[in-house]
Amino acid sequence: MAKKRLPKSLRKYIRKEKTRIHREILNLKEQEEEIKKLYQKILKEYEHK
Repeated sequence: MAKKRLPKSLRKYIRKEKTRIHREILNLKEQEEEIKKLYQKILKEYEHK
């Protein structure tokens, strides 16, 4: 059984947001937390569709 992939537009958005987080936040722990929040937010919204 194949895993479902996110739409290409959503993957592009995640990639851009991750680069923004890496650029703006220098602390590695904070970066990880922000990226986790990003994934949680997107996956939560995506599951409802």
